[in-house]
Amino acid sequence: MACTEFELIERFFNAATRPREDVLLGIGDDCALLRVPAGCELAVSIDTLVSGVHFFADADPQALGHKALAVNLSDLAAMGAEPAWVTLALTLPTADELWLERFMAGFAALADRHQVQLVGGDTTRGPLCITVQAHGVVPQGAALRRDGARVGDRIGVTGSLGDAGLALERLCAGEPLDRSLRARLEQPEPRLAAGIGLRPLANSAIDLSDGLLADLGHICQRSGVGARLELARLPLSEAVEKQVKMRCEWSLPLTSGDDYELCFSVPPQCCAQVEEVLAGEVGGCTWIGVIEEDQGVRCYGTDGRLSRAVQGGYQHFRDAD
Repeated sequence: MACTEFELIERFFNAATRPREDVLLGIGDDCALLRVPAGCELAVSIDTLVSGVHFFADADPQALGHKALAVNLSDLAAMGAEPAWVTLALTLPTADELWLERFMAGFAALADRHQVQLVGGDTTRGPLCITVQAHGVVPQGAALRRDGARVGDRIGVTGSLGDAGLALERLCAGEPLDRSLRARLEQPEPRLAAGIGLRPLANSAIDLSDGLLADLGHICQRSGVGARLELARLPLSEAVEKQVKMRCEWSLPLTSGDDYELCFSVPPQCCAQVEEVLAGEVGGCTWIGVIEEDQGVRCYGTDGRLSRAVQGGYQHFRDAD
């Protein structure tokens, strides 16, 4: 006999994550009761992952559990927030207990690593869909935002760009995929320590979910500025660099999504401090451009000329009628 909704909650969700002292009331009531620390503001993010849109229907459930939480923690990282609590809403075709066990194993492992407690959610029947809402705290007035970039700021990124996009291309083409490249797509690591470290130094930040051009464009639009990118400075893995050279174009690092690295702007005098703060991050920090007065994002090649690099990034409903 299949589990009921309440049996699923009791078996898979109630004790999925470690308890926090600031959770006054967690799963089991109409609402969770949470204590926000004095002197802090609450940062809240929500993302929905839909089967066939954000992941393959046969995706590994453990990796999917990790990613469902990771993409939300990445949003908190971009704000310089410390993660605290999370809610989870699952729409499931069937009450597949083995799938749920593996999904929650991936979800809980990442939650435990960052001391996040699952405090509520919902389960219902329907096409597979996952919605996660993450809550974090940040000192009052200290959150990183998209609207703070200033002319003259240096533009930096963590890690490398385009790996998740290359992994997706190869999966769609049925080509072999090594473990490290697959992990960049299916199990991204939210840059939480980097975001907290950047908080007193950066003027603006965003996480790279829809591609560098699109997401840096959001910073520029909100800040009323523009950006100059030096293509030769983009941090690329060996696999992505090989593809860029072979194709003679830059769409992988510029427009493919799901990197979940941080892109940020920093006053020139703070660059050395940023490099020191991010030295422990995988891939460290790379300076890729500068904030300019003229609006828009412009890409320049090694010859100093404006490149015709593909513009854009992932957008839902772009091709809708």
